[in-house]
Amino acid sequence: MPDFDFDFDFDVIVAGSGGGIAGAYTAAREGFSVLLVEATDQFGGTTAYSGGGGVWYPCNPALQRAGTDDTIDEALQYFHAVVGDRTPPDLQDAYVRGGAGFIEYLERDPGFEFAAFPWPDYYGSVPGARNDGYRHTVPAPISDGALGRYTGLVRGPLDTERLGLPAPDLLVGGRALVGRFLAALDKLPNARCWRNAPLTELIVEDGRVAGAVIERDGRPVRVRARRGVLLASGGFEQNAAMRTQYGVPGNASDTMGAPGNIGLAHRAAIAVGATVDLMDQAWWSPGMTHPDGRSAFALWFTGGIFVNQDGRRFVNESAPYDRLGRDVLQQVAAGETTLPFWMLYDNRTEGIPPVGATNVSMVDADEYRKAGLWHTAATLGELAAAVGVPEANLIATVERFNKLAALGVDEDFGRGNEAYDRVFTEGSSPLVPIDRPPYHAAAFSVSDLGTKGGLRTDVHARVLDAGGSAIPGLYAAGNTMAAVSGTTYPGGGNPIGASMLFSYFAALDMAAPENWR
Repeated sequence: MPDFDFDFDFDVIVAGSGGGIAGAYTAAREGFSVLLVEATDQFGGTTAYSGGGGVWYPCNPALQRAGTDDTIDEALQYFHAVVGDRTPPDLQDAYVRGGAGFIEYLERDPGFEFAAFPWPDYYGSVPGARNDGYRHTVPAPISDGALGRYTGLVRGPLDTERLGLPAPDLLVGGRALVGRFLAALDKLPNARCWRNAPLTELIVEDGRVAGAVIERDGRPVRVRARRGVLLASGGFEQNAAMRTQYGVPGNASDTMGAPGNIGLAHRAAIAVGATVDLMDQAWWSPGMTHPDGRSAFALWFTGGIFVNQDGRRFVNESAPYDRLGRDVLQQVAAGETTLPFWMLYDNRTEGIPPVGATNVSMVDADEYRKAGLWHTAATLGELAAAVGVPEANLIATVERFNKLAALGVDEDFGRGNEAYDRVFTEGSSPLVPIDRPPYHAAAFSVSDLGTKGGLRTDVHARVLDAGGSAIPGLYAAGNTMAAVSGTTYPGGGNPIGASMLFSYFAALDMAAPENWR
């Protein structure tokens, strides 16, 4: 093999420390030398922003301990019904079947601990749906001080980055998941982690991806990867030009994706013949607009309704966030709804929007009012004038909704018909009447949790070329990989779950004896 004057030599390179960190850990645990490169100054990517850090892995050991009676066959029935034929069936099968074994593998290391956290599937009326939530698993919290050399280096929380609040010492949710992998890597001498080190180019040698160019300390270095390169460095949601190029709706300023997610790995792979899919897709959500002009992922609505520019209700406000975001975007594309739209609510919450999880905390109410984002009025007519919608329509909309609330059935949009719709109201009806003046309105737009279009892969996470053949030595996972769930979001923990699992698959494939070169 020719000498390409590599500056460093490893068995495996992993680009991205969110879901990719699972691949780095697995390869190192299996005895290979590993270089994990992170483009920014903190580890964790978008995964670290997740409030729960959950993974959607049916029938895994944590769920078995909790007493689930779920079966893989039921989970497959559900996943196939939701995703359809938009992605290869064998890829879907690999995801649904693989998660349980991955959790078992991790829990053989005492540094990992998982527990069931019931969270209903997002298409509750589809055959095979688990409405009791027992397909969702979360990591146990961990102290930041337990991370060894990586203490203080986990990204987030969002309030720390956007509002300047101090980061807590206890890592929870996605930060705990990333933290546990970092703590495990700290104990493996064959693993190295570089920060501020984006992967910018792949090196091909005799038809095989043999390494990568990494920018380190402001200069490019060439790193050999004897077994392979795993690209798991997130999507391209922070790259406005790529969003435009591929037709991704929304604004880069409104994404919840990590700041390093600008599509460098996508471009590096495309340059060596990789093919892509789902490039116009993202993980969508409604976004509450904040005084800094950015709209951030919001959920946990305990009241209120959404109205459009005509003062009319237009969507199931309690639907799972991706379905809700897609409904809004569909109506925007059809010219039926414009942005922003408005959350209309009464004074039960004393003027504060009835939103339990804003992900970026609300600041002082006066700041929203000064920015024209929140309005209050004694009557619905005055509120209509304040937000610029027809008075008669708004009054009629509220009268209609209050009748439905009294009935307890949403005959217009089905709010409350599925288990997820009732999660945040503890199983009771989410139809809360709007009848206590003064009345309020808060501006909303569409946010996203990252793009989900990326490199086409097989069940081993090997990247495919235009002919459908695996490109030797190249793997992808997470939002750098075309999502196994296609244009849908089947359940909470699907994005992180798929990211971690296919990173694990990639490492196992690199470790397989038959793949030695």
